[in-house]
Amino acid sequence: MNGDLSGRAKNSGDKDGVFMSSMQTRTDVILIGAGIMSATLGSLFKELVPEWNIKVFEKLGSAGEESSNEWNNAGTGHAALCELNYTTEKEDGTIDISKAVNVNEQFQISRQFWAHLVNKGLIQNPGDFIRSIPHMSMVQGEKNVDFLKRRLEALTKNPLFDGMVLSDDAEQLREWFPLIMEGRTSEEPIAATKIDSGTDVNFGSLTRMLFDHLTTNGVEVNYQHSVEDVKRLENGHWEVKVKDLSANKIETHTAPFLFIGGGGGSLPLLQKTGIPESRQIGGFPVSGLFLVCKNRDVVEQHHAKVYGKAKVGAPPMSVPHLDTRFINGRKELLFGPFAGFTPKFLKTGSNLDLIRSVKPNNLVTMLAAGAKEMSLTKYLIEQVLLSHDKRMDELREFIPSAKNEDWEIVVAGQRVQVIKDTPQGKGTLQFGTEVVSAEDGSVAALLGASPGASTAVHVMLKVLEQCFPQRMPEWEEKIKEMVPSYGLKLSEHPDLFKTIHESTAVTLGLEEKDMVHN
Repeated sequence: MNGDLSGRAKNSGDKDGVFMSSMQTRTDVILIGAGIMSATLGSLFKELVPEWNIKVFEKLGSAGEESSNEWNNAGTGHAALCELNYTTEKEDGTIDISKAVNVNEQFQISRQFWAHLVNKGLIQNPGDFIRSIPHMSMVQGEKNVDFLKRRLEALTKNPLFDGMVLSDDAEQLREWFPLIMEGRTSEEPIAATKIDSGTDVNFGSLTRMLFDHLTTNGVEVNYQHSVEDVKRLENGHWEVKVKDLSANKIETHTAPFLFIGGGGGSLPLLQKTGIPESRQIGGFPVSGLFLVCKNRDVVEQHHAKVYGKAKVGAPPMSVPHLDTRFINGRKELLFGPFAGFTPKFLKTGSNLDLIRSVKPNNLVTMLAAGAKEMSLTKYLIEQVLLSHDKRMDELREFIPSAKNEDWEIVVAGQRVQVIKDTPQGKGTLQFGTEVVSAEDGSVAALLGASPGASTAVHVMLKVLEQCFPQRMPEWEEKIKEMVPSYGLKLSEHPDLFKTIHESTAVTLGLEEKDMVHN
């Protein structure tokens, strides 16, 4: 890549009222989608190869308006401090914490990169996107309380979870979450774990900050530009056909490297690439809804992210949680998620998205998933049919005194759960975030859902490793400057973890109590 821009003539004219541009412009990198993933990858490129020319194409009018928007995700800094679905009970009764450790390690990478950007003055005012908030796990029932105690015992053997404590004492719990304990009459045992080093992350704000940084440093960000088609040229580069929605014209752009970070819109674009890796992959859209508290007195009585346990038969993304959030500088209180269904892959997508995503090469995969996931279908139908009163009944399992008039429903973002063939069988539904890349590393796409944004830096470093293996030796020193723990597991280096966790807490303006002490 040399960073040069060049163009060659194409036929121009007016086709169905759309002007066809006569120029094809070349750049080094094309990023599709102006969300947290493209913002992160672009920022990494600007640190590693500042001379590369980068173009971004976003269908909407500004950055971070779909999946990354602060109202379209839970805003939890996912570090497995409170999310019970990251710790599972094995047949012998022991608790498997491997996924929790992996997610925590990945979030520490994000913290380091964000702190690096703040230290270099590339982004300012970290309090606008990250704040300290206790993370808690709350369960009810003797069996679940026993599980929580065994989970705590397993996690606290790992330095990443230092500072986590448990209580089943009603008075202590009343101090931790008075709203949850007020008016609670059930004799059922209740317990919770608490750790003060949790965070609330406004990924919309962070995304906008990163794109401000990128545009200041020469990245061309094109809003209201919808990518219509993607194809590989004979020279191995990628040609992207883009519609400028404001000017109603079609442009073509080429680059040797293409990243597809369009949230739910990534799967259709990945399919257009035609790469073998895109076959036998499908997607199933699930929308999220949250109850938002309108009563400011109630909002001020809660200060934590409290995660419960998903009901038997419910999918992992349905874990209920009562969240303190900070949105546009204002404290908010949300409860959910409740699931909804629409065939759209994006909130601003088309009702034909799901049907159009079914291709001859993934039809069997999709049908197999439909047959295997009847419990998910049943769950979604039940969720869609929930009335406001029924949703409030679920909230009252957390807040017994909740009043209907204090809460209203908001529709959050669309998530497209990946369906693919795995060693476990055809049509396996995937819950998580994954990268699909071509064998030659010329294109990569980000698919899936949570923990997504929280692990964006880890995921984008994986993109670099998969797509630019020949460049990694020369980039490694710079990457370690940005992410000091790169290549190491902090869980195996407790002293390094303590040092990094404390320094990032200071840089990001997190409270002193967030720091880890022996």
